[in-house]
Amino acid sequence: MPKSILVCVTRQKTCAKLIQKGAQLSKEQNCSLNVIHVVNENDKLLYGLSDGDALEYLFEITKEVGANLVVKRSKDVIKTIVSYAEETHCSHIVLGSSNNPSNNFVSKLQKKLPNVEFIL
Repeated sequence: MPKSILVCVTRQKTCAKLIQKGAQLSKEQNCSLNVIHVVNENDKLLYGLSDGDALEYLFEITKEVGANLVVKRSKDVIKTIVSYAEETHCSHIVLGSSNNPSNNFVSKLQKKLPNVEFIL
């Protein structure tokens, strides 16, 4: 089964660095690159024009590096990421680091995906 790299992004333009890191890794590992943005179902997908611009920007970057971009709506962001990681046979997940130490998002993902290497 071919492996893949998964990059988890938000609407922030700083996600370009994460996508570039994922692209570099996918070349080194000789595997496909997937980028996922999960929107909490209770949130609006686009809060304003800037969100549309940010999503367009994400599409442009992912296209440049030959990645697949998936945007999903979900009540359970972690479950959605875990499901997509399993579906794409993900071997590595690239995530931005959080400045919030009480944010256990990454540890929850790591528990559910013990065989995946996480790059923060």
